[in-house]
Order: sequence, then structure tokens, then C-alpha cells
Amino acid sequence: MDSNDITALEREGDIAADYIEVLLDIADIDGDIDMDVEGGRAVVAVVGGDLGDLVGPEGEVIDALQELTRLAVMRETGNRSRLMLDVDGYRAQRRAYLTELGNEAVRKAKANSGPVRLEPMSAFERKVVHDAVAAAGLISESEGAEPGRYVVVFPAAE
Repeated sequence: MDSNDITALEREGDIAADYIEVLLDIADIDGDIDMDVEGGRAVVAVVGGDLGDLVGPEGEVIDALQELTRLAVMRETGNRSRLMLDVDGYRAQRRAYLTELGNEAVRKAKANSGPVRLEPMSAFERKVVHDAVAAAGLISESEGAEPGRYVVVFPAAE
């Protein structure tokens, strides 16, 4: 990644941070905003304070806020954003859980010599599981239609 790419991602993060700051002010929610660039995407995190309402049940609110923030960035830059929004460490905790879920599905697929189907999840969540499965040397695919799309883990071919 060259310095132009990093500069563009930092700009995305700044736009997103400004947008989130306005939303926090409107909602009268205390929180600090951290911005970084990781894995070829801008990452904005809201930390501190009572932030559970910004996550919502099963991450529904944080997902909606992320999409709104991406739209705000796109409006300013003219480019689609892959920005990641985290609130109070929710995404980091969710990533750890999903990685373990993927590892458990790998163990089951190996033990049962058959495919293992997981619960429906978002595209972000499926990607985390696919990455965990690939790291373990097995193959996985997404099946079904949104919002019921899910991961299937296949045992190793013999």
C-alpha cells in the first residue's frame, strides 16, 4: 500500500470520525473516537462511556451506523468506502467469537466427515469464519439468500 492509499484512507477515517462525532453530540452520548488504518481499510472506534445503545441487539445498531458512516464518506469522497466501525470493542469481541466458531466447525467437519452448517450471519461475520476455516486448511462456502445467508464448512477431500 503506497502513501497515496494511506492518505486516502486517513481522509476516510477523518470524515467518518467527524460524522460520528456529530451523531454522538446529537444523541448526547459520551465517547472518544479513535481512527486508524488496518488491513487496507479505515477503522474508526468509539470508546468510553455507556455505548451499549450504539451496538444494539446482535450488533444491529452498529451495523446500521457503519452503513450510514460509509454513505457519509462516499458523499464526501465520491468513492465507496470499506470503513470499519467499532463501538466499545464489540467488533473485536465478535471477531474472536466467530474465529472460535469457525475453528469449532472445522473440528466437527473433520470428526463427522461431513459438512457443517452454521447460523445465518452478516457478510462481515461470514468473512471472519471463512478466514478461520481457510487458516485451518478446509474449504467453506456461503449458501442461502440474505438475510439468512450462512457458512457451510466441508471436510478435507481425500
